[in-house]
Amino acid sequence: MSRLTEKHNLPGTLVCVEGIDGSGKSTQITLLRDWLKSSGKDVIFTEWNSSDLISQTTKLAKKKNLLSPRTFSLLHAVDFADRLKQVIGPALKAGFIVLADRYAYTAFARDVARGVDPDWVRKVYSFAYQPDLALYFDIDPKTSMERICSNRAPKFYEAGMDLKLSNDPYESYMIFQGRVIKEYQKMVNEFGLVKLNALDSIHSKQVTIRNMLKEVLKAKGVEI
Repeated sequence: MSRLTEKHNLPGTLVCVEGIDGSGKSTQITLLRDWLKSSGKDVIFTEWNSSDLISQTTKLAKKKNLLSPRTFSLLHAVDFADRLKQVIGPALKAGFIVLADRYAYTAFARDVARGVDPDWVRKVYSFAYQPDLALYFDIDPKTSMERICSNRAPKFYEAGMDLKLSNDPYESYMIFQGRVIKEYQKMVNEFGLVKLNALDSIHSKQVTIRNMLKEVLKAKGVEI
């Protein structure tokens, strides 16, 4: 766990947001990115499963619904490793602010909830840099599902249907995401994630996040 448990000491700043779908994390990091850019800061944004190297392969495999939990984990790890080498690492070394919509903690939550050994998953991601600010948006499965279902039905893996928890995708979603939340809650203390109430207003959460980031940047000698 070397890198994830030690400060990276690079010129840049790494901020990540975590939480189950429907928690509002993507909205918050988008608002944060727009604010930082309007303030003249150099910002790089990266999101889960977006590597040019393997993301399309992962998406194709998901469509066939044949991924085992460990294969699922390894595909996302390759995607993450490529983005760390090609995007995150270079940006931090260049002094950029890197905003990540999901980070290694997503794997620690989802993969373990699928039954993958937690120590194994953590070793797989031992190369990841420790974020300067890691935010966890806490929400209950029911509210999460209600938000998602206002636009669409739960997706196969999102609902944990591969685990055969229930033949009903909505019930399966509740069970699986409940497991994911339990893993996230463990990580609040393990990795120092900052827990935020996802039910608070968009404005109040954004104000809180900006103030926290200002303190992080100030410690690095950067004013905003």
